[in-house]
Amino acid sequence: MPRTSPSGEVPARGKRADAQRNQRTLLTAAAEVFVTSGVDAPIREITARAGVGLGTIYRHFPTRADLVVAVYRHQVEACAEAGPSLLESAGSPLAALRQWVDLFVDFLVTKHGLANALQSDSAGFDALHTYFLDHLVPVCGQLLDAAVGAGEIRPGTQPYELMRGVGNLCVGRDSDPRYDPRRLVGLLLRGLESPRQS
Repeated sequence: MPRTSPSGEVPARGKRADAQRNQRTLLTAAAEVFVTSGVDAPIREITARAGVGLGTIYRHFPTRADLVVAVYRHQVEACAEAGPSLLESAGSPLAALRQWVDLFVDFLVTKHGLANALQSDSAGFDALHTYFLDHLVPVCGQLLDAAVGAGEIRPGTQPYELMRGVGNLCVGRDSDPRYDPRRLVGLLLRGLESPRQS
């Protein structure tokens, strides 16, 4: 139980933990809204989904670019953390890879509009791209290696190559609602599978 000061106030540590929870809630809500409505979605839509007031979001993220970058980093971290967890919980390495690629597609859909949100800050965009590669390429490699080791997929696919292929299949989703990248990503993953043993 947190100790209180003589005035009855909870120490800053409790406030920081509460603020961190609010921030995580906001980032999760913003990511969900960005997937359905894009990065230009009204801030009120995000606060309604998060169950907080406008003041809370502006206290954490003074500008839309701040929010978009924070969502991007949050999703990179969540995607990176999901890889090892999926390897432990999924029925097979291939099932883990499929589930992870599905999360990666969610991330890519959210990422659309990032460059516009950052406007001319190419250095900031480059730094985020490096952050993305540093965190996600090793995780994708771990999943691929596990699936190859289990004999579920053919060897030889590089993690960056797979991620780039999935990314390319996601291009165009924003401009054409009839286009479903997940179906083609599923076909791509089936193409990696080892021939079934008779």
